[in-house]
Amino acid sequence: MAHNDSVSVTLVTYNSGRFIKRCLESVLAQRYGNKEIIIIDNASTDGTVDILEQFEDRCRIVYNDENIGFAAAQNQAIRLSSSDWVLTLNPDVLLLPNFIESMVETGQVDAKVGTVCGKLLAISATFDLPDTPMLDSTGMYFTPMLRHLDRGSQEVDNGHYLKHEYVFGATAAAALYRREMIDDIAIFGEFFDSDFFTYREDADVAWRAQLLGWSCIYTPAAHGYHVRAVLPGNRRALPAAINMHSVKNRFLMRVKNITPDLYRKNFFPILWRDLMVVSCCLLYEHSSLKAFPYLIKNWPRLMAKRKEIMLRKRVSDDYIAGWFRNEPVSLPAPKMRPRLAAKSKVARG
Repeated sequence: MAHNDSVSVTLVTYNSGRFIKRCLESVLAQRYGNKEIIIIDNASTDGTVDILEQFEDRCRIVYNDENIGFAAAQNQAIRLSSSDWVLTLNPDVLLLPNFIESMVETGQVDAKVGTVCGKLLAISATFDLPDTPMLDSTGMYFTPMLRHLDRGSQEVDNGHYLKHEYVFGATAAAALYRREMIDDIAIFGEFFDSDFFTYREDADVAWRAQLLGWSCIYTPAAHGYHVRAVLPGNRRALPAAINMHSVKNRFLMRVKNITPDLYRKNFFPILWRDLMVVSCCLLYEHSSLKAFPYLIKNWPRLMAKRKEIMLRKRVSDDYIAGWFRNEPVSLPAPKMRPRLAAKSKVARG
């Protein structure tokens, strides 16, 4: 039974005052008893700490003296946990009451499922639902250009994505990770790569997990809402630091995870995208040029991480290449249990 598995909900806050109260209330309202909540605050200055103090009797909260980044803070929270599963959660996410239960039950269908993702719908920054329900994510996929995108993002939720299926990965805004996988794919003691600081760290984990033989499954029975700040097309509205990390992490992720075969098969799409990114940095986004000295300076450490990943690679090149398509790729999942099937019908009804 799913209730026998323990779950640690790990959140990282940084000036998250307008979201965190309702997020935590939705977590505490979950119909799943065997859980704990661990929060790492990265030196917020907007009143987040005052809100968190109201939850200290129900959550384990650590207040950092400085902002160490999302990836490092999530690792900090994970190290404080000892559960069977870890649910990483963004403060700008709201969960429906059966979210955790549905995610854990789905993860139990296959021992090689290392990651579970649910159906996230878009919601405004004021937590107001749009008149027309819009999808935020039903899993992650990669294109031949090495772009990682969310399945269904900005599509009208018209009753599709109703099947349990394998996908490439999950957004860490609300991803359930199996403890065994966390321990197995950690590199030099890190699950999320702290070199990423923020952004794309979940895509890096998804790629690494696939290389090491773990799968990700999507369940339509787990519903939540997410305020999406970073979308394709709104780059100019984002802080310069976020855009710099985006550029840095695109190349960092590739250095660590790409195989020669995948690079060869997608050489021209990758090259075209690289030329676009570099040209943008040179012509318009000068602040993002800092990404390239960082990569050069830290090259020996990055190559050491790559060597470790490639030594532990467990899947064929053809298997990995099959996931990199211009349209989302999904594979059939095992037949789900009757109880979970009934929940899916209720969710879409």
